[in-house]
Amino acid sequence: MGARKKNRANAINEAKANMYFAKLNDCPTSPRKMRLVADQIRGIEVFKALGLLQFSKKEASVRLEKLLKSAIHNYEAKTGVSPESGDLFVKLVKVDSARMLKRIQPAPQGRAHRVRKRSNHVTIFVDKVVEKVQN
Repeated sequence: MGARKKNRANAINEAKANMYFAKLNDCPTSPRKMRLVADQIRGIEVFKALGLLQFSKKEASVRLEKLLKSAIHNYEAKTGVSPESGDLFVKLVKVDSARMLKRIQPAPQGRAHRVRKRSNHVTIFVDKVVEKVQN
């Protein structure tokens, strides 16, 4: 590995050490359906977000709830601080499209329609609320 590449990799790893996140790859739900649920929890306190996800009827909320719990546990493991203080919030939720399974649906008169079964990657970042000090 070259020196510039190694320095860049070290800088990325140092930046990740201060971030608390969880990632779910190849989730077999379409990104559009996942974004509907992700938009509801973005920017709010984590335990309020867990309550919203727990009582949501959407299928994607079950996966996001599990992922949010994982992000909370990652925060607790890295800092050693319990998140019950109420100052932990969902900083960022990224939903990116992943691989697409392409299937064929038979159609009339010997034709075929393409069916795209979409999946996504979800990343949840949690962080503490930083209060601004006024001078």
